[in-house]
Amino acid sequence: MGLQACGRGPIPGGMNKITLHKGDLPAGLNLGDVVAVDTEAMGLNPVRDALCVVQLSSGDGSAHVVQLSRDYDCPNLKRLLADESVLKIFHFARFDVAMMKKWLGVDCTPVWCTKIASKLSRTYTDRHGLKDVTRELIGANMDKSQQSSDWGAAELSDQQLQYAASDVLHLHEIRDGLSAMLEREGRTALAQACFDFLPVRAELDLLGWDETDIFAHS
Repeated sequence: MGLQACGRGPIPGGMNKITLHKGDLPAGLNLGDVVAVDTEAMGLNPVRDALCVVQLSSGDGSAHVVQLSRDYDCPNLKRLLADESVLKIFHFARFDVAMMKKWLGVDCTPVWCTKIASKLSRTYTDRHGLKDVTRELIGANMDKSQQSSDWGAAELSDQQLQYAASDVLHLHEIRDGLSAMLEREGRTALAQACFDFLPVRAELDLLGWDETDIFAHS
């Protein structure tokens, strides 16, 4: 069996409450019907690099950080990610959905990707990273210094936990802003079609078509 879920929080992080869970989410935790989700891994190759952390937020200023054991025995987390009645908000969902499929064996649907929404609505810029989108839409600055740290460590530092939380704490508000922009530009349906395709895109990545444009003529 995997490690039992346990709280270490609150972790120092200003007004935000950050709770660490070892192995899995606690049974009965209700994060609502729209949940912000992100992942941390040993690298950016979903086939090679192990999934280490999944962080979630209900949009209420709190974050739950799940430090996974390598047997990935996390039924409560898997149940939430696979729940089709719960919308999962990601930034660059293509990567995260592939990681969930590879390491947790979960088809994560439905999803809403703030990076795709940004590219379809903020066509006046080529800066679609989470840090840039967050700064423009809600005026918050993000510290990305822990992005390349060792997420497979036995104990995560407070700095890592604060970084993990920051990636999900604002996604609900960002989604609201981008949804308004998509509606204004008449691209809401187009964005939804892209979101619906993401599980297929992730499957193609895992099967080796990550660098191939299958829609190209050549």
